[in-house]
Amino acid sequence: MSSPDAAPPDRAPVIRTVAMPADTNPAGDIFGGWLMAQMDMAAGNAAARRARGRCATVAVEAMSFHSPVRVGDEVSLYAEILSTGRTSLRIKVEAWRRERESDHTNRVTEAVFTFVALDATGRPRPLPAA
Repeated sequence: MSSPDAAPPDRAPVIRTVAMPADTNPAGDIFGGWLMAQMDMAAGNAAARRARGRCATVAVEAMSFHSPVRVGDEVSLYAEILSTGRTSLRIKVEAWRRERESDHTNRVTEAVFTFVALDATGRPRPLPAA
């Protein structure tokens, strides 16, 4: 893992959003669960595009939170498919924050999500050719 203060990936984020007051804990920081949900949506978007259809999260590898996200911060989520199996995909997601009133950015967390492609009945199905 590179430094949390390295530059964000040189590609467009899958999701970009602004952290709002409703997403905070009593200390005023953004809930880790809110951030994890945003990361799951970003990974799900990448999974659905690659699988050309419905997918489900089946695992998330360990997450470490490097720094808090505060109300008003812009959160950018970058997703990259690391590998694929017959029915599954491993997707790395990085969450970066930009302070509301500056250009300072830093990575706040990252994790690897595993998804499985599903058919219309919710059963695993093979991924289509790339």
